[in-house]
Amino acid sequence: MTAAHVDLSYAFARDKGLVVLGIESAQVRIGVRAGADPRNLIEVRRVLQRPLTLEALGVQAFERALTEHYARDGVSGDEAEAALDGPGGLASLVEGMPETADLLDGDDDAPVIRLINGLIYEAVNRRASDVHIEPHENNLSVRYRVDGVLQEVLTPSRRLAAPLTSRIKVMARLDIAEKRVPQDGRISLSIGGRSIDVRVSTLPSRYGERVTMRLLDTRNAQLGLDELGMDGQTLERFQHILAQPNGMTLVTGPTGSGKTTTLYSALSVLNNGERNVMTLEDPIEYGLDGISQTQMHHKVGLTFAATLRAILRHDPDVVMVGEIRDLETAKVAFEFASTGRPVLSTVHTNSAAGAIQRLRDMGIEPYVLAATLRAVIAQRLVRKLCEHCRTPHQSTPNECEMFGLTTDDAPEFWRPVGCMACGNSGYDGRLGVYELITVDSELRDLIRSDASEDAIQAQAFRGHDSLFANASRYVVSGLTSVEEVLRVCRREEAR
Repeated sequence: MTAAHVDLSYAFARDKGLVVLGIESAQVRIGVRAGADPRNLIEVRRVLQRPLTLEALGVQAFERALTEHYARDGVSGDEAEAALDGPGGLASLVEGMPETADLLDGDDDAPVIRLINGLIYEAVNRRASDVHIEPHENNLSVRYRVDGVLQEVLTPSRRLAAPLTSRIKVMARLDIAEKRVPQDGRISLSIGGRSIDVRVSTLPSRYGERVTMRLLDTRNAQLGLDELGMDGQTLERFQHILAQPNGMTLVTGPTGSGKTTTLYSALSVLNNGERNVMTLEDPIEYGLDGISQTQMHHKVGLTFAATLRAILRHDPDVVMVGEIRDLETAKVAFEFASTGRPVLSTVHTNSAAGAIQRLRDMGIEPYVLAATLRAVIAQRLVRKLCEHCRTPHQSTPNECEMFGLTTDDAPEFWRPVGCMACGNSGYDGRLGVYELITVDSELRDLIRSDASEDAIQAQAFRGHDSLFANASRYVVSGLTSVEEVLRVCRREEAR
């Protein structure tokens, strides 16, 4: 018989300072927190119906044991699906909560666990990338980020904040007693046969701790290059760059624009079994077969720059650096790329040409950039119009001018409406938008001569699409709206 069958409720264990540590022979080993009332052991003996052996624990040791023990309760997809299939969905789970000051003070933890199961399960169903739980003065806001946009799904009473936060912290193996500093943890789940990794982050706020859960579906790391949504010309040029034996390739864009997915797809092309492929990531978002991935740990000095120097002694053929944030990391990465091996990385800029300027501002010499940089790809994700409810409208002269069309052949454009199929957002899914700069001889001369960003931009896109031009194909074909392209891409690119 395992400890899972012989157990105490989480609320009782937390409040009384008693936790099941394990079962040895016929006896249950109980951890006793310093200062716990020994009279509660009588109740423990009655509930467990077993002889007890006791182990004294300090306050911190007890908190660790409590977290370790109750973190085993994962998300049950079957239970969540059954709960959500009923009338009311998520709201019904909240309405079924007992009216107590602290929901974990009761003997049954099930209401809180069911709500967390439901929140995560519904988030996966809606393809949400993040779940935000934020306490306010009078209520608790629960929002999903779906297709890059936040949607409020619940506004229950603020009394739910403490038990929800506490239980999520337990599942993520965080310190439930520490509420003054930010904490980060992980929860690994399996829902409907899909492996979901949940990154949990807590942050103290005015009315209590807020929690953000990033949902990482391992299937997203397995997209091929041809599944990213690149147009044929951009895909062919990018494949040609990846076939080069050396040099630096950068992917740039804001947070949530799909940079990691593009890098992982590129690595899957380079990982042919004959190369030693190594990555430095902060954090590791998805596990990749056949690739050595290293997690950064800044508290112990495991930074991008320091770790990059270390892995160079492991004879890598391809290196992926999660992000170039400072001059030291940039210098080491470019030094490695100059030795005749490919390096992939990301930079946070608004455009491909802006990435070149950012590296120069960091302190990378123009001649190093010109000799080593092979390509920069900038990307965005635009929401795809829901096929069930989109509606056509006649394009205006201003819109035609914006997208390079004449008013004589002004096509119909499409707008979002909203229906049950898309959660009343008008959009369902996202599409990739890209601009790719390949460093040829003309561009290399401009970089070496420290030309302006505008000059580099003009030369790079003389025969190729910019981000806005690349996105316009989706507007003309009716896959997205004018408003969505203007929301995601810089408006000045339309001129």
